[in-house]
Amino acid sequence: MTSPQGNAASRVGEDDRESAVRRVREAYADEHIAHEEMDERLGRVLAATTHGELAAALDSLPAEDPGATATIAAAAGRIKRRGAWRVPRVLKVESAFGRVRLDLSRAVIDHPVVDIELSLGTGNAGITVPRDAIVEVEGLTTGWKDLRYRPRQPTRPGAPRIRFSGALGYGRLKIRHAWR
Repeated sequence: MTSPQGNAASRVGEDDRESAVRRVREAYADEHIAHEEMDERLGRVLAATTHGELAAALDSLPAEDPGATATIAAAAGRIKRRGAWRVPRVLKVESAFGRVRLDLSRAVIDHPVVDIELSLGTGNAGITVPRDAIVEVEGLTTGWKDLRYRPRQPTRPGAPRIRFSGALGYGRLKIRHAWR
């Protein structure tokens, strides 16, 4: 997010607004604010037209961890992650053409909530989540084909929560839980 202190009267862009919404949601997920306060702050963030108003809505929230967001992008070809890889707090996956395969079953997940933002044009995507993960797909829109996902009951308290958002064009997204 650009520095709101630099020019408080400048207009808020979509990237700034999305970053602010993510920051409020992270503060709620990390239990820094209550649900009612999250609702109130999100309303202020969405109504903000200047950086000054946006800064006021974010006042007293913990600073955003700059290393908590990573982007995997490819114009064409494949995106593939598997094995023991570290999953950031926010993972952005962008692909214009090609196939996406993410396997989180053996990945190192340090955060109780992981947001995966998908921006996929054409091509299929397959994502394997840990067996006990809680998956939320409400923020996801699909274009041509439907999402394939069968929810499963979490097997332990404190299971990681994986929230999907974004948009898919002409491919199919299949999310499944790992067997082990």
